[in-house]
Amino acid sequence: QVQLVESGGGLVQAGGSLTLSCAASGGPFRAYPMGWFRQAPGKEREFVAAITWTGGSTYYADSVKGRFTISRDNAKKTVYLQMNSLKPEDTAVYYCAADKNLYTINYSAYSTYDYWGQGTQVTVSS
Repeated sequence: QVQLVESGGGLVQAGGSLTLSCAASGGPFRAYPMGWFRQAPGKEREFVAAITWTGGSTYYADSVKGRFTISRDNAKKTVYLQMNSLKPEDTAVYYCAADKNLYTINYSAYSTYDYWGQGTQVTVSS
């Protein structure tokens, strides 16, 4: 059973930066495309970023493009989300997710992913 554990969330002022980490265990991490999603209070979970299993391609929601960077270290079984120029509207619980299929058609779809972490809170104050 694959387990994902996020860390790195916290409170930051607008314009600041945070780096989230997601550590995986229990599965062939290097074979999993990975994604980050977020959910703000009263809103649906939305796609933030994704990365292929090789790390060769990345995908971003328009709202974070140019500010967030997803990366992975397969040796450490960890995926990262570097978040810069944070805005109050980035406030949400951030979740990482893993797709057990080597190749993914729709990286931004919630239904693509098979395993989810418990989430980490990010709060951006104005």
